[in-house]
Amino acid sequence: MPHQVAVTIRATVAPGQVPALRAWLADAARDGLAEPPFDFARLRGLHFAKFFILDDAADLDGAPIPASLVLTTEVDAPVRRHLAELVGIAGAGIDAAFGHCTGYPPAGGWSRRRVRWLRRRMVRSGAAYVNTVGRGLEQIRQEARLREALQDYLDQPGHDWPADRPVQVRADIRTYVAGRPDLGWALRPPPRPRLLWRAAELAHLIGVPLLILALSPALLAGLPVWAVLLRIAERRDGRATERPTPEHLRELASTEDFGAHNPFAVAGLIKRGWVRRLTFRAVLFLTDYAVRHVYTRANLAGVKTIHFARWVPLDGWRRMLFASNYDGSVESYNDDFIDKVWWGLNAAFGNGLGYPPTRWLFFGGARYEQEFKYSLRVHQVQVPAWYTAYPELTAQNIENNARIRDGLRGDMSPAQAQRWLGLL
Repeated sequence: MPHQVAVTIRATVAPGQVPALRAWLADAARDGLAEPPFDFARLRGLHFAKFFILDDAADLDGAPIPASLVLTTEVDAPVRRHLAELVGIAGAGIDAAFGHCTGYPPAGGWSRRRVRWLRRRMVRSGAAYVNTVGRGLEQIRQEARLREALQDYLDQPGHDWPADRPVQVRADIRTYVAGRPDLGWALRPPPRPRLLWRAAELAHLIGVPLLILALSPALLAGLPVWAVLLRIAERRDGRATERPTPEHLRELASTEDFGAHNPFAVAGLIKRGWVRRLTFRAVLFLTDYAVRHVYTRANLAGVKTIHFARWVPLDGWRRMLFASNYDGSVESYNDDFIDKVWWGLNAAFGNGLGYPPTRWLFFGGARYEQEFKYSLRVHQVQVPAWYTAYPELTAQNIENNARIRDGLRGDMSPAQAQRWLGLL
């Protein structure tokens, strides 16, 4: 079973091509990315994909940052195969989209040259969250089919399922599954990610605390100085006063809340000064550790509606991009974060320009609810074209299906069997 990876490809849009690219992406979205010219439904292990444009901007020193086209995908490893399929299967769409960008090889040319071009423009994530590490696309689809098959079996006329005998009903279901060759896999546990990857993750799990322990004398000595300097920087911050324009809100709303999932992307500048940059790097380092080893099963610090998320430093750590795929409305998504993980929002985004002022890194910030929501909308980027491999499955549905499969193995008490049957 492969692990999941977050791929971010960013390319500079050729001068004068932004309007044409924006129009082309809008047309592609109307046709849907699952079908040609992208044919994303045929790419192995592709969970989600998003195209969006980062408009031209300037950093805090006035240096220009040209407009760029960004493609983000969440896919089962390996990346090498994924890039080859982007060119080999989705090549017509990829050529048309990135053909608006500077230096893209001629469409229909040597595929390896285009793969190399995409690889050179990959941007590494500072941290990437996976709803459940190791749960691949094929497993998600299999377990959805399992749930449907079991529901059909229980709904068959003529069966008298004794409500007061849940253990017997569960035994009947297990016998039914075992007797179907197309469902026999469900009686086995899901395969784990490859041994080499698990070994690398174990080394990271152990190595990071050991490194912090080795550096602890210096870190403890520097912590008070850093805290004071950060608080001084925070006190210089003004209140977040910028408001999203009605035009921007209409643009965002045009691609939101049309299904079970929503795509999300925000981008903004990092505040000036080495204290802010150092804090940002440290927070991303710790976030990476947490999402790799702590929040690995259907729960990001209390938020259970996110399928994937990534934090990506851009432009030499002058800007940050945050992108995710989540369930429900944008309003409920923001409220989830404010209510359950406001401290994490402040740590991750408090160093961003235009964010509500924080206190001691973790306090304030997102607790100023309306200011936070305004700031988020101001920096939110429209995602005009995106793809999901399971448009009708929420993160809760997927987790529920996995629990149904898990419940086919081992022994259960009557109470446990009753709770398991409740999943169906």
